[in-house]
Amino acid sequence: YHFSALKVIDLFSGTGNIAYEFASRGAQEIIAVDAHFECVKFINKISSEMDMPIRTVKSDAFKFLNATGESAHIIFADPPYNFETDVLKDLVKITFSRNLLEEGGSLIIEHSKKMDLSHLPHFSEVRKYGNSVFSFFV
Repeated sequence: YHFSALKVIDLFSGTGNIAYEFASRGAQEIIAVDAHFECVKFINKISSEMDMPIRTVKSDAFKFLNATGESAHIIFADPPYNFETDVLKDLVKITFSRNLLEEGGSLIIEHSKKMDLSHLPHFSEVRKYGNSVFSFFV
């Protein structure tokens, strides 16, 4: 995919760094989901100032996934590192059972290097960068 053709959902968006990164690379449709009002407010402010195509949703990530009619080429999740493996397993389960990925899409979960998600369904590969690990599910 070319970035301009990508639709991205950024779960646990926080201050929006991942959403901004996708926008800066040309993604035209980005949904940033976070449960905290101040985070959503901050992302709205920055994306407006920078004229970025980011739509925010104030919601718990799991509630959003269970309720949304949206799908995406990339669903990026950066949940708190203290989440248990079973919680992340639910993230994978919901994403794939609800067919939230576009054809050829990926769920990417950022997590601690202490956690191994390779046993979960749809696991494809892992990439390690310092203390962070990215597990890909297709």
